[in-house]
Amino acid sequence: MTPAIYEDTMRTPRRGSAIDQAEAAFKAATSKPVPAPAAKAATPPEGKEMVSLRLDRAVLEHFQDDGPGWQDRINAALRAAAGLDPA
Repeated sequence: MTPAIYEDTMRTPRRGSAIDQAEAAFKAATSKPVPAPAAKAATPPEGKEMVSLRLDRAVLEHFQDDGPGWQDRINAALRAAAGLDPA
């Protein structure tokens, strides 16, 4: 039986050689975690997105002549032209 005075100085048994332990410690300290693939952000079906668009000056003036809301009117005209509005 081991005297109580020596119990705190006893070591746990090693698992593997000192080289194996050193390599495992180095690998754990230097390995980068594999990043999880980024999840795509779900786009709301009726969400709006800011874009830059070049229009003929005459087309832009046509929609702006009726005052505020010209962007919504252009959007409505494009939806109709694309067949996205219900008939």
